[in-house]
Amino acid sequence: MIPLWLGVVPFAVAYAVTARAAGLSVLDTQLMSLLVFAGSAQFSAAGLFGSSAGAGAILFTTLLLNVRHVLYGLSLGRSVPMTPAQRLLAAGLLTDEAYGVTVAGRTRTFGFFLGAALSLYLVWNLATLAGALLGGVLPDPARLGVDFVFPLAFLGLLVPLLSGRTEVLVAAASALLALALSRLVPGGAAVLIVGVLGSLLGAWITTRPVRRSA
Repeated sequence: MIPLWLGVVPFAVAYAVTARAAGLSVLDTQLMSLLVFAGSAQFSAAGLFGSSAGAGAILFTTLLLNVRHVLYGLSLGRSVPMTPAQRLLAAGLLTDEAYGVTVAGRTRTFGFFLGAALSLYLVWNLATLAGALLGGVLPDPARLGVDFVFPLAFLGLLVPLLSGRTEVLVAAASALLALALSRLVPGGAAVLIVGVLGSLLGAWITTRPVRRSA
């Protein structure tokens, strides 16, 4: 998780600075990280607060940004044995990073997922607090050049999963489709659409009848 922390810290600081600039108090800013724990949704909500958007607009925007978690939850629920209580806790702590590390690793247990998720939760909230209290003296996170950390980290998680032609084909097709859809629909919706279509493509390839030569 350490490479992912390097990307989370400046993102959390940037969120906190944005929230404070939008008029949210330090307590409000911190509670968003403690209770919502969704970076892109918090960032967008802070901006919408600053523009005096209504509750409906904020809820709809954050829903679109986080709708991909439906697929994450379905996949994690099938991959990791969990009790009903553990499923509720996992739903609250589910993030792209914790999901990716758990699915890509060999230890698919609730304890492994919980450790990954809580480590990110702690780092995210500490960085939020630092940004809320010291945002005026910290350097602009956008100038640190750390926006490449997330793509590289997730590519590192993806590569070990590309064990055959089917996986490579599905990954390549999904990447191209995601690139095209990102220009047409919101990010969360694009991820959901690509996730569903990519899954269907993989299912079709692996289950279609094999033609026998004469």
